[in-house]
Amino acid sequence: MRQIAKTALAPALPENAPAADRPQENDRAHRVVVDTQPANSRRPARLELLQNLSGLVLALLLVTHMLFVATILISHELFYSVARFFEGGWLFGEPQPALVSMVAAGVTGLLVAHAWLAMRKIPAGYRQVHAFSGHRRRLRYGDTSLWWLQAMSGFALFFLTTIHLYDMVSQPQLIGPYESAERVWTGGMWPIYLALLFTAEVHGGIALYRLALKWGWFADTDADAGRRRLRRIRHAFSTFFITLGLVTLLAYIDLGRAHADRGGEHYALPGHVAVEHGKP
Repeated sequence: MRQIAKTALAPALPENAPAADRPQENDRAHRVVVDTQPANSRRPARLELLQNLSGLVLALLLVTHMLFVATILISHELFYSVARFFEGGWLFGEPQPALVSMVAAGVTGLLVAHAWLAMRKIPAGYRQVHAFSGHRRRLRYGDTSLWWLQAMSGFALFFLTTIHLYDMVSQPQLIGPYESAERVWTGGMWPIYLALLFTAEVHGGIALYRLALKWGWFADTDADAGRRRLRRIRHAFSTFFITLGLVTLLAYIDLGRAHADRGGEHYALPGHVAVEHGKP
């Protein structure tokens, strides 16, 4: 009976069964691991490139805008002529303020796109901010603190810049010596412009510095020497444009105070009639 019972039982599988006869659990586990591994993608690199390019374009626009508004320091006539140049009067026969609105709207769109691209790297939530803060304190590295200052100034810059761009989109015809000075002083916009000046120059200076490091601009065989050179350039850049911006803002405030009793008056070149809304 014992022998019959042994033969009735199904033969046991050998300890080292062939791979084809084993359960497919290992294969299923392998597929799960492979499926959960991130695939190689160029998307992060492309987004990084777009962020760098949009930031560089915005920095160049900032420099151009600063030089444009600073023409008031040379003469009222020069500032007026440059403003009318951007309105296409030399091309269409008379100023077209709508061109300024279109350009300002385009800059606004570029600003929003750049902010969206930059938000990918900013810590989201208390835990991430706490982890980054602890990392920054332990590391004690200057460029890490610069990145945090760049991120915070960029956050503030987004709101300050949109206020200024809204004026350019909605009231492009009010760009001139008297009109701009009245907006700065009588309109009470000078605190906004003062905050915008420091925020934009700090953010732009750090951004250009970090771009130069990333792409190897002004590179040197000695990495530390090249980094020190870039820091000096950044400090000189920020000092120059902050000083220029302060002097320019004071000029607009002074003109606005002197012109406060003639609110609404439009500037005209000597010997010409004032032009309003693109019409004589």
